[in-house]
Amino acid sequence: MLYRKFGKTNEMVSALGFGCMRLPILPGGDQTKIDEEKAIELVRYAIDNGVNYIDTAYPYHGTGMNKGGASEPFVAKVLKDGYREKVKLATKLPSWLIKTREDMDKYLNEQLQRLETDSIDFYLVHTLNAKVWETLKEAGISEFLDAAIKDGRIKYAGFSFHDKHETFNKIIDYYDWSFCQIQYNYLDEDFQAGTSGLKYAASKGLGITIMEPLRGGKLATNIPKEAYTVFDKANKKRTPVDWALSWVWNHPEVSVILSGMNEMNQIVENIKTASEVTSNSLTEKELDIIHEVKTIFKEKVKVNCTACEYCMPCPAGVNIPGCFTFYNNYHMFGKEENYNRFLGPKQKASSCVECGKCETHCPQGISIRQELKKVKALFE
Repeated sequence: MLYRKFGKTNEMVSALGFGCMRLPILPGGDQTKIDEEKAIELVRYAIDNGVNYIDTAYPYHGTGMNKGGASEPFVAKVLKDGYREKVKLATKLPSWLIKTREDMDKYLNEQLQRLETDSIDFYLVHTLNAKVWETLKEAGISEFLDAAIKDGRIKYAGFSFHDKHETFNKIIDYYDWSFCQIQYNYLDEDFQAGTSGLKYAASKGLGITIMEPLRGGKLATNIPKEAYTVFDKANKKRTPVDWALSWVWNHPEVSVILSGMNEMNQIVENIKTASEVTSNSLTEKELDIIHEVKTIFKEKVKVNCTACEYCMPCPAGVNIPGCFTFYNNYHMFGKEENYNRFLGPKQKASSCVECGKCETHCPQGISIRQELKKVKALFE
């Protein structure tokens, strides 16, 4: 495993981090029912093989954004037996639930109990956008973070981001952050913080954590046939996952990539890549190949959904990420038979009542109601 300096913290973090948002679940599809036996084996294998950055959040593996999910209590279990001392633990303040200064302490203290730890190494203010940021500033986010660092409940303060680049720079400049977390992959160079935000954060000395390096898995499995042809031009043969992760690690500003791994073969492959790829190691030809593949994707993808499920649950029962997955698959592969096979009547786009609740939580800023109409027109 290769390690990278985490900005001005001077901590050394593994190039690959383990994201605990998409852990394996038990049969039945209930996201709150983590397959703990399998998941513990996976996470501990990763730690035993050099991964030292474990990332979770208050709502992960929950029923919605307003309640604590199963991920944090699971992480407490997996880090027993001496594993807590081997890793840097990251979790996130549920910023959308914060109305007062007291709320901040309430949720942090609850998370410390859920994680069964006295201190969180890397504490992020979760999923910031312009609206939430204004509320947090008025409620005293700076004072809260300063106090939490001083009393030892957290070691370093950071934030995760889902908004426009202009907002990102303002947040960076407002507080003495130690690190940040942004979405970045070869399709999203100009999306949200993007490359310019990556470089700006690095110039300020922040450690940089990357989420969605595979764009919710789409750069691993949803590869157009034309893209495989382009990848085959390279002298060194790589899997689509290897290509995507290598592209991100090629950037010297990147500290750690988070991957939501739920199968052993994924962990083994990602650890292998994380043990080989250094910054600025891709050749000009390899970068040209990725750019060509990016162009192919951009021409086909219709909805910029990463299946993060922040829009869920839908009050009407629509499986919003599922609808968009089938819709994008159709446009990338030219055929899609699973929409009507796997989605029940209430889960389909036609069940949308246009309440708009989903759009208030979507970190990608998707006009979900309008896009669902297109899904309905195509499949129904």
